[in-house]
Amino acid sequence: MLYILFVIGFVLLIKGADLLVDGGSALGRSLGVSDLVIGLTVVAFGTSMPELFVNLIASIQGNTEIAVGNVLGSNICNIFLILGIASIVYPLQVTVGTVWKEIPFSLLAVLVLAVIVNDPLIDRAASMILSRADGLVLLAFFVIFLYYSASIARQAPELLGQAKAKQVGVGRAFFFVAAGTVALALGGKWCVDAAVQVATRLGVSESLIGLTIVAVGTSLPELATSVVAAFKKNSDIAVGNVVGSNIFNILFVLGVSALIKPLPLKPKSNFDILVALAAAIALFLCMFTGRRRTLDRWEGFLMALAYCIYMALLLRRG
Repeated sequence: MLYILFVIGFVLLIKGADLLVDGGSALGRSLGVSDLVIGLTVVAFGTSMPELFVNLIASIQGNTEIAVGNVLGSNICNIFLILGIASIVYPLQVTVGTVWKEIPFSLLAVLVLAVIVNDPLIDRAASMILSRADGLVLLAFFVIFLYYSASIARQAPELLGQAKAKQVGVGRAFFFVAAGTVALALGGKWCVDAAVQVATRLGVSESLIGLTIVAVGTSLPELATSVVAAFKKNSDIAVGNVVGSNIFNILFVLGVSALIKPLPLKPKSNFDILVALAAAIALFLCMFTGRRRTLDRWEGFLMALAYCIYMALLLRRG
């Protein structure tokens, strides 16, 4: 029953995010909100809703290792595994703006996280913790990213054409939003509770479960979106979905989680932060190897291989 609950929790997270996006988009359209605003808010956040709800529940319950592990593990999975698989399906060519702005901003997000949690490097008496003040810093960077996204979208609103709302009635839209929120809340709680029990039964840390099973499970919406986009040869959507999700995860999800309850980290978390940093750097460098501004199949294969090596190291660490 424990493992069945785990699977049902992930299904509820994914379906809940889908319902929330459909309902929120339709509701926004019925209230006269433009597709541009809908794309920058409800749709843009949709694929990261599983991470957000898992982290909210983990923070409230005090399972901070799952909260931090979920975000770091998801970001590493998004680049190494998801973009790796997507580029194997079809080489991903991206715009100049993605190369020089969005990808570097995702790299900056990891750097900011690395700096604000490593107080012991400056004061040995301090401890590794993501405090409420640190959460506000992350959210401030997130507001900057939203402002940048809005300015880009105003210049090229056609990029958000895929974000148009489904044509449903107001009553149905409200139902979708309510059902999606309930599904996300239930799925998040069941996933967190199941993750804690699995860690206890297997005698491993909650951090390991968060970095592996929970992280991969909450990244399934990004996987589906990017792989489908690769099949349709929509490279910008495939890469932009992952890069945007990574920025959202660190700046917003961790920011909100820290505001609810400060998140203590262990020194071993620095290894995972470094891997997340290495993943962002690797993605940036891949834009200049082989074909410029393209993630080729051989690069995708190396990324997928890097993720397998990371998983092996995590299992060895226990």
